[in-house]
Parts: sequence; structure tokens; C-alpha cells
Amino acid sequence: MYVSEWENGKRTLSDRYAAILRQLLGVTDAELRDTAPTQVAPAEGYDELLSRIDAASNIAESMVKIFDAQTELLRTMDRQMGAAGLVDQMSGHLGALEDALNFAVLPAARRPVALALAGASTLAAWQAIDSGAVERAWRHYELAKRAARDADAPMHLAHAMGEQSYVLCEAGRPRLGLDLVRDAQSTVGQAGSARLRAWLYATEAEMCAHAGMSDDCHRALEAAQSSIPSGPEERDPDLRSIFLNGVHLARWRGNVLALLGDGEAVTSLYGALEEMDPTFVRARAGIHADLAQAHLTRTEYDDAQTHLREARLLASRTGSVRQRRRVDMLSVRL
Repeated sequence: MYVSEWENGKRTLSDRYAAILRQLLGVTDAELRDTAPTQVAPAEGYDELLSRIDAASNIAESMVKIFDAQTELLRTMDRQMGAAGLVDQMSGHLGALEDALNFAVLPAARRPVALALAGASTLAAWQAIDSGAVERAWRHYELAKRAARDADAPMHLAHAMGEQSYVLCEAGRPRLGLDLVRDAQSTVGQAGSARLRAWLYATEAEMCAHAGMSDDCHRALEAAQSSIPSGPEERDPDLRSIFLNGVHLARWRGNVLALLGDGEAVTSLYGALEEMDPTFVRARAGIHADLAQAHLTRTEYDDAQTHLREARLLASRTGSVRQRRRVDMLSVRL
């Protein structure tokens, strides 16, 4: 009798717990006791997610080559016609690369896409600088650095850091830009190619010139000259974003010396202008602006006016806000 009462009390307590659970969970007795099969609704979104992950993992080497070829085409169009008409194309290109990287799971699939994204992002960032969109440029450089880190590619990371220093310089912080370039040099260390090292030294020299650090500037120029590989080749097979050979470096040296007010700038710039590839239209605008600045330093106003006129024409042809701003600043000195 006592056992029966105890069992009845136990069942009553169990029923109370069951009632509470039914109310909390919103289930029936059969579902609670697992006496009836339950229907599990499929989780929303997983099919699409898995589809995108599968698509990203199946990106073949040929597809990455297509991405790189698209970047190269946009780069060629940019240097000949300017960045103004490429914003939408560049945005779509970056979006496709970001999507491919976001849904690639394993390193073997991620690395080639990340490298492609790093190269495309630095191009987009430089176009943004040229267009006067400095915040967009900064964000693109941050994207390029993340992609380079994802790909474990110190050369791409150092290049993105070096170019990002120009955003700081344009914003009036050349010393902070100089610190960033030197950090980039430390980041790449001995893993960088000779052409990249020369490029970083030349960038350092330009930051020093803007900061008024003449001695450091000349030391960096000498380091760039001693690092540059000989011969006409201008592209690095491991870092296609860089164009640099002896002719390009002579142009860069002239630009830096012009910023310092050094009379030797004229010789370097005229030599570079004669040998330079004519397809580098925006860069030619920069050379003419440099020559105008060098002639102004020497109080040769007629020559300065001639080169300013040509710089303005080329800057307008490419839609370069950056070069037009510089031409306007130099024009005030005439």
C-alpha cells in the first residue's frame, strides 16, 4: 500500500514536470515522450552557403588567371586613360574577388585568390588617390594588406604599405608616411626582390623629401640606385604591381630632387622624358609637373610655363585630380 501511494505520487510529480515542459517547449505529450516522430525543418540559408563554398573551392588556376588578366587590363587602361572611367569596373572586379575569397575554406583555395585580390586592391587604391578619394584609397589598402596576410605574401604586404604611405603624405603627414615605409622594409626583410627593395627605397626618398629630410633622402636614393636590377625589364614576376627600371628610377629621382629644390633634377627629368614609354600618359603628366617645379626653382619661368601647360593637358586627358591639384599649386608661383 505504501509502495503504491509512493508510485502514484511519483507519477503525479512527473506529470507536473511534463506539463511545465509542454508549456515551455510548445510540444505534445507524444513529442515530449518521443513516442511520435518529429519533423525537423531544414535550416534556412545553408544550401546557398554550401553552394557558394563549393563554387569557391572549385575555382581553378585558370579562373585566377582570368582575374589577374582583368586586373592587368584595368591597369593598362588606367595608365593610358586615367581612373575616372574605371570606378564601376574596378568595384565589380574587387567584389568578385572578395566573394571568391570569403567563401574559400582551405588555404590551397584561398592563397591564389588572396594574391589576386591584393594586386587588384592596390591598383584600386592608387586610382582612388589619383581621383582624390582618399578615404576609399585607405580602405582599399587595408583590404590589400589583409589579403596579403591571408596569402602569407610579405612582398605584397610591403608594397601595399609602401603605397599607403602616399595617402598619409597627401594628407600632410609625410613623416608618418615615412615611418610606414620603413616598417614595410622591415616587414619584407630579405624576402623581398631587388626590384621591390629599390621601389621601397625610392618611396622612402620621396617621403623624406616631403618631410624636408635632405640627407636621409639622398641616402635612400643611393640605396635605390644600388638595388635596382640592370636592364630594361620593369616588371617583377612575383609582384606585377611594380613598374621600375633605370628609366623609371631616373624619373623618380628627378621628382624627388625637384621637391628638394636641387638643380640636378632637370638633367634626370629630361633624360627620363626622352626614354619613357609613351603609354604612361599620367606619369608623363607627372614628369612635366616635375620639370615645371625644377625650372621654377631656377627662376626659368618660360620653361616652367611650357611644362605646366603640357602637364595640365595630360592631367585633364586622364582625369587626374591629383596631378591637376599639383599643377594649380605650381601655377600660383608663376
